[in-house]
Amino acid sequence: MPSLDAVLRQQAIVDLLARAGVVRVTALAKELGVSAVTVRSDLDQLESRGALRRTRGGAIPIDLPSPELPLEEASRVRIADKRRIGARAAAQVRNGETIILDVGSTTTEMAKALPPTLRDVVVVTNALNIALLLESHPGISVIVTGGMLRPLQHSLVNPYGTVLLSQINADKAFLGCNGVDPAKGLTNTNLQEAEVKTQMLRAARETIVLADHSKLLKVATARIAGLEAIHVLVTDHSADPEALRALTEAGLRVLVADA
Repeated sequence: MPSLDAVLRQQAIVDLLARAGVVRVTALAKELGVSAVTVRSDLDQLESRGALRRTRGGAIPIDLPSPELPLEEASRVRIADKRRIGARAAAQVRNGETIILDVGSTTTEMAKALPPTLRDVVVVTNALNIALLLESHPGISVIVTGGMLRPLQHSLVNPYGTVLLSQINADKAFLGCNGVDPAKGLTNTNLQEAEVKTQMLRAARETIVLADHSKLLKVATARIAGLEAIHVLVTDHSADPEALRALTEAGLRVLVADA
């Protein structure tokens, strides 16, 4: 059983975490006047009680699962950040490439940002809204993956959602997700979509992940792949520097969209 001092100290840590959204061992040690070893022990005990989640060098809150938003609603959340990420990702596409473009609100912003000057580009997508959006682009040919339609998400999944992808050799795959974490890798809320995303990255020579700052150091239900399977992460300028450092130290190349 923790001493009274430990109980008060751990409550102070929980309060600080609630206000700041992230805490660091070094800062807590200075704030509380104890050693880093003591802080790490406090964080470990709090994690064992489900009060927080440990990260490299600190801790973040434990997020309760939230219902999946319809695509149109998700598109209105952090829209400025998603537009910046989409524009930065769109700039990675070159004439003559075959790319895979995943379903999602941020990848939709990327589709909108694809330059009208692009030529001889093939876009393979499981997103019906993206296919319709690119239908009139003069330099892009669109291939839809096929499969069963997921209501409210406009995405195509198994059965038959990965058959065409197994026959594709793409230059780049642009994927969305619900979490990017150094230990757990790339994860997604929906298991059906995660299965398609895994096949997408297998079908491409280079994988680029689009994730706004709210997805960093988060872990969702379904694993897509480890970070070693991802070549580039495109995120926004609001990303926590410690989160970016943890992902970079794990070997991930990070591009931050301009403010």
